[in-house]
Amino acid sequence: MTDAPGTLLRARNLVKEFDVRGGGLFGRSARLRAVDDVSLDVRRGETLALVGESGCGKSTTARLIARLVDTTAGTIEFDGREVQALTGKDLHAFRSEVQVVFQDPYSSLNPKHTVERIVTAPLVYQRRPIPGGARAYTGALMERVGLDPDHSTRFPAQFSGGQAQRIGIARALAVAPKMIIADEAVSALDVSVQAQVINLLRRLQDEEGFSCLFIAHDLAVVRQIATRVAVMNGGRIVETGDRDQVFDTPKDPYTRKLLAAVPRIRPEWDAARRRNEAARRAREQEDAQR
Repeated sequence: MTDAPGTLLRARNLVKEFDVRGGGLFGRSARLRAVDDVSLDVRRGETLALVGESGCGKSTTARLIARLVDTTAGTIEFDGREVQALTGKDLHAFRSEVQVVFQDPYSSLNPKHTVERIVTAPLVYQRRPIPGGARAYTGALMERVGLDPDHSTRFPAQFSGGQAQRIGIARALAVAPKMIIADEAVSALDVSVQAQVINLLRRLQDEEGFSCLFIAHDLAVVRQIATRVAVMNGGRIVETGDRDQVFDTPKDPYTRKLLAAVPRIRPEWDAARRRNEAARRAREQEDAQR
C-alpha cells in the first residue's frame, strides 16, 4: 500500500461479517454483512464525517479502524503502517495514536474511578511518564476542555452529561493522539450542549492538529464540523465529497433523502439546495430529450 500525500488513514475494501443465530427448531446461524466493501481516507488535520441512519454500519466501521474488532476482509493503513499486522508494542503505540470518544460518556467512564484516574489511565496503560504528576496533568487537561481542575477527585456520576463527555475528550487528549474517532459523541446531548462540545472539538483540533473521524446521523451537526462527508447506507459508502459539495449538490438519491429530512435551520442552505435541485432536474430533462 502507498500512502497518498497528506493521508493519515487509508482503508480499502473493508468487510465485516457477524454470525447471527437463526430462529426456529434447528436454530441455524447466518452471516450478516454489517460492513460491505467500504473504502475511505482521512487526511491529516481534517474532519471526515461518516453519516447515515442507525444500523447502516458506520459505528462498526469506526471499530474496525480503531481495531476494537477484527476485519473479515480489507486493509487498513495508518500513518504508513498496516494496522492488522500490528502486535505488541506497535499495537500499543497505535492505540495511543487513535483514541475513541463514545456516545454515552457514563458507560465509557469507570464509575468507580475519579477523573484523575480516568484521564491518566491511557498513560499508565502505555507505561508512559505523566508530565508534572497525575494531579497537575489532569488539572491542565480539565482546564483545556472547560472543566474545573479542582474537580479532578470527583467521580463521573457527579457531572452532567456534557461535562462527562468533556472528561472523555480529556482522556482521549491525554496521549496526544494523531486521530480521534468521535462515535456519535454528541447525539445523546441537548442541542445547546452539542454546540458547545462541537466548538470544543474544533478548537482543540486547531490547537493540536489531530484528524477526526466524526460518526453521526444528524446532518445539521455534521455541517458544523466536517471538512468532508462520506454517506453510508446498508453497509456501503454511497457518496463522498467535500462538505459543501455533498450538502449543496448531492449526487446519490439516498443522500438527497437524508438531506430532505434535516430540520431547516439556515434558510440559505435551503435556497442553495433548491437551486441545485432545480438545475439537476433541468439537466436530466435535457438529457432525456436528446
